[in-house]
Amino acid sequence: MRPLSMILLITLLGASVVLSAQTREDNWNRCKGSDPDLSIGGCTALIQAGQENNDNLAKAFRNRGIAYDDKGDYDRAIQDYDQAIRINPNFADAFSSRGSAYDDKADYDRALQDYAQAIRLNPSFEDAYVNRGVSYRKMGKYDLAIQDYDQALKLDPSDSIAYLDRGVAYYDKGELDRAILDYDQAIKLNPNYANAYNDRGRAYLTKKDYDRAIQDLDQAIKLNPKHSTAFNNRGVTYRHKGDNDHAIQDFGEAVRLNPSYATAFNNRGFAYDSKGEYELAIADFTQVILLSPNFAGAYNNRCFDRAILGQLQLALDDCNKSLALRPNDADTLDSRGFAYLKLKNPDLAIADYNASLASSPKMASSLYGRGLAERIKGDQAAAGKDIDAAKAIQTSIVTQFAKWGVAETTP
Repeated sequence: MRPLSMILLITLLGASVVLSAQTREDNWNRCKGSDPDLSIGGCTALIQAGQENNDNLAKAFRNRGIAYDDKGDYDRAIQDYDQAIRINPNFADAFSSRGSAYDDKADYDRALQDYAQAIRLNPSFEDAYVNRGVSYRKMGKYDLAIQDYDQALKLDPSDSIAYLDRGVAYYDKGELDRAILDYDQAIKLNPNYANAYNDRGRAYLTKKDYDRAIQDLDQAIKLNPKHSTAFNNRGVTYRHKGDNDHAIQDFGEAVRLNPSYATAFNNRGFAYDSKGEYELAIADFTQVILLSPNFAGAYNNRCFDRAILGQLQLALDDCNKSLALRPNDADTLDSRGFAYLKLKNPDLAIADYNASLASSPKMASSLYGRGLAERIKGDQAAAGKDIDAAKAIQTSIVTQFAKWGVAETTP
């Protein structure tokens, strides 16, 4: 049996040698490929071999940086881009790639510096203009972003990505019609561009053109069935149409595809709220908080639902956490006022409703809640005035409070 073991060992070792033996051409193919792990392996082999000239060595470092970037390892990506630039200080592509990594880290000032250098080295570098536009847009500098997209499109009028990104900048500026025109052009250039359909659908949603929004979001999902953002946006559209069941289905698919999608959990919580399924809503808001512990709105949402269910101390704890993250927020003050109202503490309820109304004077729930608290205190004149004002703003306010477990009582 001993010789057989030796033969087996030799065979396994031989297989290992065959698997690890890659030609220089093989390594370059891997280094340039789209699989990040294979790319890192191929680029590393080329770098360690010590056989490349400076231009090729810089390209190997840059390609490996792109692979690390794709894996979300931005610091290692930047280290490789640094090496590429050290070897070739005129390597415009490496500056642009490093700028993208800094953008991914939200270090926009350093990203802008790198994009500017890439453009200085290559004034016709269309991608660098697009990338710099993205950073400007994230910084809220929409006009500068649009200028860069304009320049990119002068250099390449067929760039559907530049049209899409310029559309997003117009959307963020609130110029919805101009955004839609750019999305139209992106789709004309690339009829299979799922993101363009998604973004145009979002623009129609914002314009309250819900049927056209759903048409576009349907197409985005058809082109990319794993597009979690499109499912979320379509869910929001269904909510606005009052179709909470379809909304919940879409939000559910969004979080199935992306279990870290806090916004979709929050939106599904709202949909459950609309159906009066408060326990399910609380479960979703709890998941939002686990994913985004500083999401003040989720604490407020859970506070209000816990108050509806009579979990009043837990509700107060949540509202206090929300206000610690977002002081003087009118919605949260309204929610805490509601919890105090259910606790039969009219003084604290009135204090919170006063603070809420100071910044949102026409918030019907705060006016009505304050009126009920004033009625508890015996101030019938003030109560009547607030309750009448609330009813004038929202005719369903009495029914709404009754649904939440607080009925209007006659003086």
